[in-house]
Amino acid sequence: MAMKKASKLTQKAMIKQILRRCSSLGKKQSNAYSEEENGHPLDVPKGHFVVYVGENRVRYVLPISFLTRPEFQLLLQQAEEEFGFDHEMGLTIPCEEAVFRSLTSMLR
Repeated sequence: MAMKKASKLTQKAMIKQILRRCSSLGKKQSNAYSEEENGHPLDVPKGHFVVYVGENRVRYVLPISFLTRPEFQLLLQQAEEEFGFDHEMGLTIPCEEAVFRSLTSMLR
């Protein structure tokens, strides 16, 4: 039971860290997207976050509910291993675009 609790704490901490990074993306991108007064991009609705996928770093806006899905959490772990979360590039998913689109269509 202690292992499950530690695992849940780790997942919660990871999700909080990702949300902090995602909420700061609009502030770090200069003139890339129109911004509201609070610094968040206008094209990212409440309850969503942005990821960049593939070699061309195509931008996707996803619902926050994806963060709790085990399939998406695997992608986040791969992203952390490959890129880490402490950089200025936004949340980048190391995955081919076609595979990512297929996965996200199954999660919707």
